[in-house]
Amino acid sequence: MILFPNAKINLGLRITERRPDGYHNLQTVMVPTAWTDILEIVPAKRAQTTLTTYGREVDCPPEKNLVMKAYRAVARECPTLPAADIYLEKIIPDGAGLGGGSADAAFTILGLNQVFELHLTQSKMAEIAATVGADCSFFIYNRPAYCTGIGTDISLDVSPRLEGLSMAIAKPRGQSVSTAQAYAGITPKIADESPRDIVAMEPTQWRHKLVNDFEATVGKIIPRIGELIAHMYDSGAIYAAMSGSGSAVFGLFSTDKMAQAAVKGLDDCDIFVG
Repeated sequence: MILFPNAKINLGLRITERRPDGYHNLQTVMVPTAWTDILEIVPAKRAQTTLTTYGREVDCPPEKNLVMKAYRAVARECPTLPAADIYLEKIIPDGAGLGGGSADAAFTILGLNQVFELHLTQSKMAEIAATVGADCSFFIYNRPAYCTGIGTDISLDVSPRLEGLSMAIAKPRGQSVSTAQAYAGITPKIADESPRDIVAMEPTQWRHKLVNDFEATVGKIIPRIGELIAHMYDSGAIYAAMSGSGSAVFGLFSTDKMAQAAVKGLDDCDIFVG
């Protein structure tokens, strides 16, 4: 079976509280994009599950890859799970705030469920995905969602007004921050308006309302982020922001032509338009 795990963007991201367990509660609206990796899952030729990666270099051994963590999480729920040979072509850049690794893990769970006819419900798969990573559950549903808690509490009652808009994404090559770095400068606080309330408005109203709390802190480490956001607006974006904890920046445009023009010449970035 061949699947296409897709990236996401965050429409607003507020850090509301530091939890006793050291994690943080947040509020964000996640939206799927059409930028995808390629994942193939087949019954194993031998008794052991394998992961083979292609494309972008994956900076961890196979056994620590989220795909293998996802396989092991499913195996804990389904102890008779057969071994699988898994092939992953990485296209979505890492360290971007686009959730590429989380998508790969979630689609592994979805794929295993289909290939081996495990009959897991969507809610059970989301529960399994939550044990792999905070963003993974979102990709089981893979539609616009309001995510709270550490990102695993998901509500699907959001409908961002994205119809007819085109998206451009630019990720500065070789520039990323760790999660610890991203959170280091954050002071949690409850926002006056949640991202869910703001995305119900017209996108033309988002610019000074829909905030990613990481932009200020991560932008100090990677000044290119602020430059790219300004470039998106200068190119006619209706709304532009950093996604997740960075370092990818996206812009929403009224036409494909404008989105394509916005990223033309950004030779220091990995880019996507769709």
